[in-house]
Amino acid sequence: MKSGFVLLSILVFTGTIACAQTIIRKDPVIEKMVAAVSSDSLKGYVHSLIRFKTRHTLSVRNNSKEGIGAAQKWVLDQLQQFAKNSGGRLSAYLDTITYQPDGKRVNKSLTLGNVVAVLKGTAPKDKRIFMMTAHLDSRRTDVMDAVGVAPGANDDGSGVAAIMECARVMSREAFPATIIFVVTSGEEQGLLGATFMAGKVATQNWPLEALLNNDIIGSNNSNETNTINNTEVRVFSEGIPATLSAATAREIRSYGLENDGAARQLARYFKEVGERYVDNMTVKLIYRNDRFLRGGDHSPFVEKGYTAVRITEMNENFTHQHQDIRTQNGIQYGDLPEFMDFEYLRKNTALNLATLANLARAPAKPQQPGYIMKGLENSTTLQWDDPATGSSSGFYLLMRETSSPVWQKKFFTKNKSITVPYSKDNYFFAVQAVNTEGNESLPVVVKPASKK
Repeated sequence: MKSGFVLLSILVFTGTIACAQTIIRKDPVIEKMVAAVSSDSLKGYVHSLIRFKTRHTLSVRNNSKEGIGAAQKWVLDQLQQFAKNSGGRLSAYLDTITYQPDGKRVNKSLTLGNVVAVLKGTAPKDKRIFMMTAHLDSRRTDVMDAVGVAPGANDDGSGVAAIMECARVMSREAFPATIIFVVTSGEEQGLLGATFMAGKVATQNWPLEALLNNDIIGSNNSNETNTINNTEVRVFSEGIPATLSAATAREIRSYGLENDGAARQLARYFKEVGERYVDNMTVKLIYRNDRFLRGGDHSPFVEKGYTAVRITEMNENFTHQHQDIRTQNGIQYGDLPEFMDFEYLRKNTALNLATLANLARAPAKPQQPGYIMKGLENSTTLQWDDPATGSSSGFYLLMRETSSPVWQKKFFTKNKSITVPYSKDNYFFAVQAVNTEGNESLPVVVKPASKK
């Protein structure tokens, strides 16, 4: 699927059979927001972040010009400035916890802080939350070096810049659902800030629907292979849920849904919606929770059963990641802004914005979708209930071959049931709610209907 034109066939059903093809239209409100994302703004944020010399989690907190404390204050101040143009919808604060030495990557007591900005939803009955995260802290070759210069321009100044730009642009618009932007600390010391935040979400039972974690999204080239690519980005998603129970494992095996967990649905949604609005970008679906034997800030949420994915540039350059600044054998090491591509960062930021906006403007997911089983048959009948919140103008039935990584067809209906001439032996199906602006909910995979 390429950007600009979404080439999914939409077949309009009145009950049983199809008639016409159309092209999925873009929401002009989202188009306007995507156009407002600025590479110059992103570059400015990154250059401001590197002026703090180091943002190491264990660095100084009481210096106004350098260290993690000054960086947190600057990010918070910027978000509070954006709030002034939000009509009271955006608020920002520093969420802290005292963390004790752990014998691993924390060698002293510290005040761990996450900068949180809440763009409050406008629909009183819509309690859904969508979240975007990135980590503020930076590091050198020695993960315990809290004093030396660690610019962290791309890791993860790029993700923080993306959050700030999304907050700047999106705070000017109203959304039915709530969007929360979280700039964590302590990622390099063991995902500390994300673990703190995930624990709060679970303890306070926040209705978190989906999380986009952005970590290292601003460079277009790799070392060793010398690959240059500014038209692709990776989205990582787990397959088998981390919270898998024996009953769920039996269901997955019975229905063949090993590739259809909630994170995979979010990744497919990110690809479809992002490519719809952002030109010259292809989202590559990576079928693992994170890079090989590595982790990120989405993982504490995944481990608690929340739907979360990681977005990362296509080709990482390890001479500019977790490295002291130096020149060695003619190679410049260090995470410096001159090795970033800010147009590429703009496109990756816009992918996030389009996805978050489409989710937060869409109705909630259809409830209780299920197959209506009539015996052996080559057609498929499905039914579902209305979303819990939001106004839907109809529904999409999504269909793909069992071997396809993405949904291949969309069937539109205004009804809450549909029959299609395709066998459930050969295809997977899911259902989305859609509103008059064309904003779709996350897909819900169809399973056999429960007996009422």
